[in-house]
Amino acid sequence: MGEFARARVHLEQSIMLYKPGQLGALGHMYDPGVMSLSQVAFVLWLLGYPNQALQRSQETLALARELSHPFSLAYALGWAARIHRLRGEQHLSRGFEEEWVALCTEHGFAHQLAMATTSQGWGLAEEGRSEEGLVQIRQGLTAYRATREELGVSSYLILQADAYGKTGNFAEGYNSFAEAREFIRNTEERFWEAELYRLYGELTLRQESQNVTIKTQKSKFSKPTSHILEPEAEAEECFHKAIEIDRRQQAKSFELRAAVSLARLWRHQGKQDQTHQLLAELYDWFTEGFDTKDLQEAKSLLTALSQQSVPEPALPEMAGQETSPPNL
Repeated sequence: MGEFARARVHLEQSIMLYKPGQLGALGHMYDPGVMSLSQVAFVLWLLGYPNQALQRSQETLALARELSHPFSLAYALGWAARIHRLRGEQHLSRGFEEEWVALCTEHGFAHQLAMATTSQGWGLAEEGRSEEGLVQIRQGLTAYRATREELGVSSYLILQADAYGKTGNFAEGYNSFAEAREFIRNTEERFWEAELYRLYGELTLRQESQNVTIKTQKSKFSKPTSHILEPEAEAEECFHKAIEIDRRQQAKSFELRAAVSLARLWRHQGKQDQTHQLLAELYDWFTEGFDTKDLQEAKSLLTALSQQSVPEPALPEMAGQETSPPNL
């Protein structure tokens, strides 16, 4: 539901109450300690603590391997892959995904295998192999729904929409976003909602940059803005909406992504001072994770903005001297 601070409190209480060996006694498919540690790692990343998220993820894997319980290990591998993906550590995520897929294949975990396939597709799309990534996301999502599972579907639809956009299939991208929005409305599954608006804005700008007009399929989707806007204005409204959701959910890591998207647009529009203030205040909030991709991108953009704001140095005065052009 996107109530991440409350979720953290309950998950931390669960971890405190956990005792190793409860798996059989409670009749869980997953070890409750592995579940709680995996989830709290994700919540910590969302709340803006990427290093603490990594630490919890490492604890999860250590516990899962010690338990020698394949289903719990599959669960831990999946969340470890996601944490590294969110931190921008693609090579580490790929390694965990490969182990995840192999484990699920060996034990016939259809539900987890569908998730692993989707995760691999997400990675391929993030790494620039959009066509391959889209194929795997679609395969994974189809297989996932075939298990009659619904939890998390909104996030997979949003990843699919983004992958469609990266391949230039904007109409299907918008359709996937519309399906995700409808799913969120019907289920209140809001943990990836802000990314829907941010990535929708990015898709709008990408479509404009490629000068693509959608005609035949336009009636299949509805845009999140309430009125007709020019592409840049529509994207800006989407970025503001994402930031509004992030602030309500206290999702600092997603807020940083949305702020970077908005800052790049504003910089393109020449709004240097506004851009620097927006990004600097948010960047200064963080106390860890400065080696992660999102914070490095924000820092790089702030540096570029600072350099642009420095006035050109004045030429030195040469009173009483005549100057001649240099020899070329």
